[in-house]
This record gives sequence, structure tokens and C-alpha cells, in this order.
Amino acid sequence: MLIVMLVPLFIIAILVKFLKPQKKLSIEGKHVVVTGGSSGIGKSVAILAAQKGAHVTILARNIDKLSEAQQEIKKHCANEELIISKVSVDVANYEDVENNLCEVEEIVGPIYMLINCAGMAICRQVEDFTEQDIKTLIEVNFLGTLYPIKAIVPKFKQRREGIIVLTGSQVSLMGMYGYSVYASSKFALRGLAESLFMEVKPYNVSVTLALPPDTDTPGFENENKTKPEETHLLSNTGGLYNADDVARKLIDDALASRFFSYIGFESFILTTLCVGMSPFSSFLELLLQCVALGPLRLIGAFYIIYFDKIVKKCFHNKQIKKEQ
Repeated sequence: MLIVMLVPLFIIAILVKFLKPQKKLSIEGKHVVVTGGSSGIGKSVAILAAQKGAHVTILARNIDKLSEAQQEIKKHCANEELIISKVSVDVANYEDVENNLCEVEEIVGPIYMLINCAGMAICRQVEDFTEQDIKTLIEVNFLGTLYPIKAIVPKFKQRREGIIVLTGSQVSLMGMYGYSVYASSKFALRGLAESLFMEVKPYNVSVTLALPPDTDTPGFENENKTKPEETHLLSNTGGLYNADDVARKLIDDALASRFFSYIGFESFILTTLCVGMSPFSSFLELLLQCVALGPLRLIGAFYIIYFDKIVKKCFHNKQIKKEQ
């Protein structure tokens, strides 16, 4: 029965992917700024932008990592005339961000695309988070995205062009064991992205919310150090993606002015289930969402039941250990 229900969904998905003409913007010769550009998805995005002929500025705190990333990005430039610059900055400090973005515009040129990749994860049960953990996650993941946007939006509006990308996570759309504070900071990005979309659309500025799954990056490796057993088991159901593949999809979706950027069928399920009042790029996409919501809710229910069993099993095992 479920397979029969999904047939129309797959047909429409194919139509959306292959029949809808996608008018893509170009970043060739334009200035792209990437926060969190010294490693992980941010560095992969910066490399791809340079390959597409863009001048690239990467922002992060660690100057040594920035220098290494800068040299690596230069090796992938489409031509020798491209400017690849680096700026050591704390993205959670608004004055620092604003001053540095003004400076790089004077040196490199007007910023055309802002890609916010700065972020980090700490995984614990909610009662185990320290006050500093909570402040750090909110400052890096939320304020570290909001402040660069706040600094650059007036210039985008004045120039009547620009692309803004916010990098959230799959847990921007769903809560998960161990991610209480991290998911909260990433949920906030969705509200920011949807509100921002309305504010800047009349000025010919697009907004894309990227929702990458678990991605093989140094940040993910560090995140695993704090994961409870339940979180490890739940995360493993979605697999692990390559940073270059995630970056490629992010850039493609942003240049096609899509609101959501996701990769993989599980992310498609989650994003479609959580569309809510989010923008849609075409009526064909809207039709797909309308047809898909019912069947995908059933699939989502199976995931919820499966996740619940994992958490209950871990709880049961812990209780047995306590009694021994």
C-alpha cells in the first residue's frame, strides 16, 4: 500500500528535478565571503567558489588554519587573477564583524554572496550542559550567523542584489536526543531565514537555508567526543556525507535561489515534512509537497517509533547496569 502511495511522489520528484528549468545565478568575477571557511563544509564551499571564478574571503578565528585554508583554496582558483583573502574574526562580535566586512569590501570589492558556515556542536543531555556550553552554542551558531547578515544586508539592499546562505542542520527541523541546546540554536536559524527572506526579496536578494546531514568534517569528529550513546545510534541511521558533496549542493541550490538546500532522500523526507509556511520556488515544487506530505508522514512515523525504541533500549541497558 505504501509503495502505491509513493509512486506519484517519485514521478513528481523526477519532474521537479529534470523538467523544471533552473535559472542559475553566476558568481564568476564576484566576491564571495564564507564564515567558518578554514575547515569543513566552509572550506569546501570556498574552494568550489574559487573554482567557479569567484574572489573568496574566508573568515574564522584560528589564524593558522585560515592561512592553511587560504593556500589550499588558491590551488583551485579558476584563474590567477582571483583574490583569495583571509580574516581572523570572532563572528559572535558584531563590531568586529562589521569592521572587517567593510575592510574586505574596500580591498577585494563589493560582497555578492555571504555563506554562513561558522558553527559547532556539543552533545549532552540537557541537564549536563554547563552555562558556558549553552552560551557558546548560541553565540557561535546563532549570533555568529545573525551578525554577518546584519552587517551586510544594508549593502545588499542598496545594491539591489546579493545571495545569503545560512547553514543550519537536519536538527534545524527536528529535535534529537542529546542535541537539545544545539538543535535550539539551529532551529533559530530557520526563523531567521524565513523572516529574512520576506525582508530582502523586494531588493532582489535571495536567501537559502542549508540543512546538511552528518558530514565528515573536523567539527563532526570533535562533536562525536561528547555524544551520548543514544545520539550515536540515532545519528548512524542517516549515514555520513562528504563535505565536498554537501558544498556542491549548497552552492547549486543557492545559485538557483532555492530556499531549502538539502542532500539525500532522508533529508528530502524531513524537509518536505517540515515545509510549514516556508517559501517555495515553483508551483511544481508546491504540488510535490502537497502530494508527498501524507505518505511521508507515515514514513516519518516509522522513524519516530524506531528512534523511540533505540532510546528505550539504551535506558533499559543503563538501568540493568545500575542494578548490577
